[in-house]
Amino acid sequence: MFMDPTGRTNASEAGFHLARNGAGTLLVRLAGSWTIAEGIPSTAEIAREIESDPRIRRVIFDTENLQSWDSSLLTFLVKLLELCRGADVEAVRDGLPAGARRLITLATAVPEEKGARRAAGTETFLSRIGAGTIGILSGGTETLSFIGESFLAFLRLLRGKARFRRCDLTLLIQDCGAQALPIVSLISVLVGLILAFVGAIQLRLFGAQIYVADLVGIGMAREMGAMMTAIIMAGRTGAAFAAQLGTMQVNEEIDALRTLGISPIDFLVLPRMIALVLMLPLLCLYANLMGILGGAMVGVGMLDLSVVQYFNETRDAIRLTDFMAGLFKSGVFGILIALSGCLRGMQCGRSSSAVGLAATSAVVTGIVAIVVADAVLTVIYDLLGI
Repeated sequence: MFMDPTGRTNASEAGFHLARNGAGTLLVRLAGSWTIAEGIPSTAEIAREIESDPRIRRVIFDTENLQSWDSSLLTFLVKLLELCRGADVEAVRDGLPAGARRLITLATAVPEEKGARRAAGTETFLSRIGAGTIGILSGGTETLSFIGESFLAFLRLLRGKARFRRCDLTLLIQDCGAQALPIVSLISVLVGLILAFVGAIQLRLFGAQIYVADLVGIGMAREMGAMMTAIIMAGRTGAAFAAQLGTMQVNEEIDALRTLGISPIDFLVLPRMIALVLMLPLLCLYANLMGILGGAMVGVGMLDLSVVQYFNETRDAIRLTDFMAGLFKSGVFGILIALSGCLRGMQCGRSSSAVGLAATSAVVTGIVAIVVADAVLTVIYDLLGI
């Protein structure tokens, strides 16, 4: 029965046996099933045999008892050939299967590049800080470059020289507008309900339930309508933009556009930005209405207010300036969402996992940009007395 160097006695398992075949020649008899499932024997015993006897100058192979093999055999042989090369021992491949000889020749035809292997060792703390800083600076440079290219594409649009398909713009407007109404309706009604509930708990203590209408109306018009609509669109449309462009990057479609002399910014980014900037203010107005209706459900259903009372109070509380402030915010949010989604899509790598990472990064970047922009605009509104 065949026994491999690890002491296993199953003849179907991968193993080898060493024997002397004349002066200065070491015979390696391979046997068993050399597959990944069976594991790869170590070359340590062969290395000890060569080191213990300096007279060994040749290594030959016998594969008469070899049953089946796959890439695990090639891995073993490549390690053994490297061992022989380092010990200045000739490895004769004639006894190997013809297919294995051809694959080994192909694998060793091109020498390994210097520095191709990852160096062992732990990266220092300062190295990680430096790499992180360089990554942030590089990402900032790419972002500024993308914003600049998008602005130039917008200028070309004003001059009538931007190249994109009008049918694509129509489909994007439909996707960013009408198809987003169900989710915007649901979230806006719930936000209006929440605002009304929070206000009712406190205002009921003073018998001022009527001012729930003021709270909900002003909150939705100035802040929550634009904010919640933008967050919804960042998760829905911004991620979709990143996934679409990322998939085109993986399929090399963006490279094909550049080869044809068509700017990807004009053809892909510009229509998405136009569609989102046009539709987000309209969705914001719709969200304001749905939020006010949600607040009215609480005011009429729980606070014993009549429908006429509630909507008269809402009309008196909200000014046109409040609506314009929210609409301006929504336009800014639309630009930020489109830029975030398209930027991450254009930065996507060449693998399927990179598409998912691009979509995730687009959502995170979009929401962070929305919150920061909202805070800045709120401070500006306060300074201007709006």
